[in-house]
Amino acid sequence: MSPHPALQPDEGTVPPQPADQQGQRQLAESDSGLARVTEDLIDILILRGLIQFTDFPPAAQAKLLSRRQTRATLSRRLRLLDEHGDTL
Repeated sequence: MSPHPALQPDEGTVPPQPADQQGQRQLAESDSGLARVTEDLIDILILRGLIQFTDFPPAAQAKLLSRRQTRATLSRRLRLLDEHGDTL
């Protein structure tokens, strides 16, 4: 006797396999690294005068500023910890 149809997986959906999950995790990790590379590239292009910050749409400007502020705050906190001889 076969199980009730409601208990059968849909033919169109396949649960993610461990290899798929690993691949998704690797992509997510590389996305964050690539975001940092992109930010650094933007900074270099601005410093060299090839683009201006105002060339970006307001939403992109806001995201870039937010990340810069967050990075600066984190950097200050890490320096304070280092100055006090604390370990992470």
